[in-house]
Amino acid sequence: MNSNLLFDFSVNKENNTIHVTRDFAANRSLVWDAWTKPELLDLWWAPKPFLTQTKSMDFREGGMWHYAMISPENEVHWCKLDYQTIENQKSYSGLDGFCDEHGTLNEAFPRSQWNNVFSDNGENTTVNITIKYETLEDLEKIISYGFKEGFSMAMENLDQYIEMKFKLRNELKPNRFPRVCTYLNFPGNTEEAFLFYQSVFKTEFSGKGIQRFGDIPADGNHPPVAESVKKMILHVELPITGHHVLMGTDAPKEMGFELNSGNNMHISIEPETREEAKRIFDELSAGGRVTMPLEDMFFGAYYGSFTDKFGVNWMVNHTN
Repeated sequence: MNSNLLFDFSVNKENNTIHVTRDFAANRSLVWDAWTKPELLDLWWAPKPFLTQTKSMDFREGGMWHYAMISPENEVHWCKLDYQTIENQKSYSGLDGFCDEHGTLNEAFPRSQWNNVFSDNGENTTVNITIKYETLEDLEKIISYGFKEGFSMAMENLDQYIEMKFKLRNELKPNRFPRVCTYLNFPGNTEEAFLFYQSVFKTEFSGKGIQRFGDIPADGNHPPVAESVKKMILHVELPITGHHVLMGTDAPKEMGFELNSGNNMHISIEPETREEAKRIFDELSAGGRVTMPLEDMFFGAYYGSFTDKFGVNWMVNHTN
């Protein structure tokens, strides 16, 4: 875990609650999605070496998330979260508990009342979590199961997912000279596409060449990469005509991407100065939809993305 990120865990036995305050190095929209979309929750919710597998999710007031926690020995522990209140991008609450594969509650284990509040904290997002139990006995039972340690590990999984998300946006620019690039996303055939482009333009891949998801160091500092994803392309750059650069990546659904013909291409602007980056971002995004606010990112760039009022996707990336 990034030691600069706020993490506070406390237990109040007078009102049978656990309070957690946790910062994440991403904007609120990304963190909200990670907590409310099943394909993303499956990537981080379970503490290692357990895995999470969603059976169904209906994210609405009165809806339910039905999921399994699976051990390395393939022991399956079913759980469900019944959603009570939802305020989009701000908060949600619900009752969580163990159940069977059909969603029938296991009365032998206590249920917990969750209330999660999301707020901006500079370039980070803070999640304030309150978990309440009916009795002190229930609270102490959960603590004895190692809840603090397990939940802390899950939070670190989410840190790693966020780091990976931004790593895909890091264009590995070697200098600060301004340039315009076209950034392409593919559902798994980036290599085929770029070998074709290379044959047409007869140029060589720049930067570090073809980088694959499997090249990411398996050192415990990154989320595990599924076998089906390891050979996919993490990043590739190909100069074409007029000093223009094509960049590309595979956008695997296993990592939470939803690729369609509307979001598979961006024009990437790399201004020479921070001031010029802000001016271009503010003026081009006016009347459009900002998908990631212009912010300082941990990978050393002043970065943001948006869709302009004409439906064109843009990235603005100034290397600090």
